[in-house]
Amino acid sequence: MKRLPDDDCGFASALNAIGGKWKTDILWEINLAPRRFGELRRILKGVSEKVLTQQLREMEADDLIRREVFPGKVQRVEYTATEFGRSLNQAVTVMADWGKAYEIRMALKAEKQAARPVALSA
Repeated sequence: MKRLPDDDCGFASALNAIGGKWKTDILWEINLAPRRFGELRRILKGVSEKVLTQQLREMEADDLIRREVFPGKVQRVEYTATEFGRSLNQAVTVMADWGKAYEIRMALKAEKQAARPVALSA
């Protein structure tokens, strides 16, 4: 994803951290419980392996998630949210609530416009 230039208020930086089609979904799932890569692929229907890998790497670089490798015959990798990532999830929840209120507002506005009588022209 193209990164926005930094701004004085920090909003662009926040959007850069969660920008990307799947990052908020990934963060949500990892906040619920530690997840393995294959598990995330199954949960997030439609995400490609390439995009999931890319977004996980970006989120790890941004210190939102932690990648832990468990040694063994078959190497196992698990992703968990960092404390910093959990704090972002709180902010995303507030934005999600705002988004739901916005959807309701726009739906009501559309209903009003649809109910408005149409003037006939002569």
